[in-house]
Amino acid sequence: MNPKPRPLPTITIAGVGLTPVGEHWEKSLRQIALEAITAARADAGGLAPDALFVGNMLAPSLSSQTHLGVLLADFAGLRGIEAYSLEAAGASGGVALHQACLALASGAIDTALVVGVEKVTDRIGPSVEAALATSGDADFEAVQGMTPAAQAALLMRRYLHEGQVPRDGLAGFSLNAHANAVANPLAMYRRAIRLEDYRNPPMVSDPVNLLDASTVADGAAALVLTAESAAPRTDPRPRVRVAASTVSVTALALHDQPDPLALTAAAESVQRAYAQSDVTPDDIDLFELHDIFSIYAALSLEAAGFAARGQGWRLAAEGAIARGGRIPISTFGGSKARGEPGAATGVYQVAEIVLQLQGRAGEAQVPEAKVGMAQCLGGAAATAVTHVLSRVS
Repeated sequence: MNPKPRPLPTITIAGVGLTPVGEHWEKSLRQIALEAITAARADAGGLAPDALFVGNMLAPSLSSQTHLGVLLADFAGLRGIEAYSLEAAGASGGVALHQACLALASGAIDTALVVGVEKVTDRIGPSVEAALATSGDADFEAVQGMTPAAQAALLMRRYLHEGQVPRDGLAGFSLNAHANAVANPLAMYRRAIRLEDYRNPPMVSDPVNLLDASTVADGAAALVLTAESAAPRTDPRPRVRVAASTVSVTALALHDQPDPLALTAAAESVQRAYAQSDVTPDDIDLFELHDIFSIYAALSLEAAGFAARGQGWRLAAEGAIARGGRIPISTFGGSKARGEPGAATGVYQVAEIVLQLQGRAGEAQVPEAKVGMAQCLGGAAATAVTHVLSRVS
């Protein structure tokens, strides 16, 4: 365990940009990314970034493209700036944001542009599953046919067994996500579902059914961040500060993790975030967690201190995760209903929290939200990135 992290200097999110999550067959990776970048820069009043940080996982496998930092900087008309691409599986977008925060905190740059982008529909079928499986241990998991869905199934089966949880005990996470997505015009699935719907769909990997699993799709999200000295002075909207940015990792292979249900990296990352931002779980008004499978939603709530071990599912069953509940999650639909944009997830989460804290969430608004937390996961929670955001004016 690392020592208590130092507090971050004032880093403000000046602009956000989001694209719809879906199957964008007619658009390339660079086009989707440019849409988000253009929207974020416009939202930030046209601020010019000093550096670009790109989060992506699947482009080498599905789009035959590496060197995304240069590609997107060039396509966005930003030649001459620093540009990097970062990969940490499903946590790539969060890692890109973390690196941007470190660069701003160091004083090396004044304004950063972060974009998370994923283009899945360049390929279909087994090639997509094979690409997703690279988030695990290639030698000891992927080669044996282990996929992210199979990993989630192992975790879910053990969770249901240890806690004597009803077979439909995790249904509340899917119901909540789909109910919230109705108010999100960028969501892939804008239709509420019923408990009866959850009980009847086909299995993906027993006991994970179709409504336990999110759909991996195309999407891009972007953020413009500034140091205090570069923050716009004329923006009338409430300012949103990055109060904490932390990363932790554990064993890559699920079988090497000493207690897979504990989500060790997630717990360590969130504890560092609490320490860095000087908040507790009681201070968090909403939590955008990585619900790529419903079991990760339950385990993430437990790792973050909102529920005891084996009890996270009860928060969904009792309605505590709804927009008007104790700890709202997936307020724009989460990965389950917004759609899972792979490496872009961590950037979508933070952008959605910014909209909540600034009162720009429309019908998805969480009342009186002042502090939000986002956490994205890579692989079977082998990497965890946590951000705490606070409204400061």
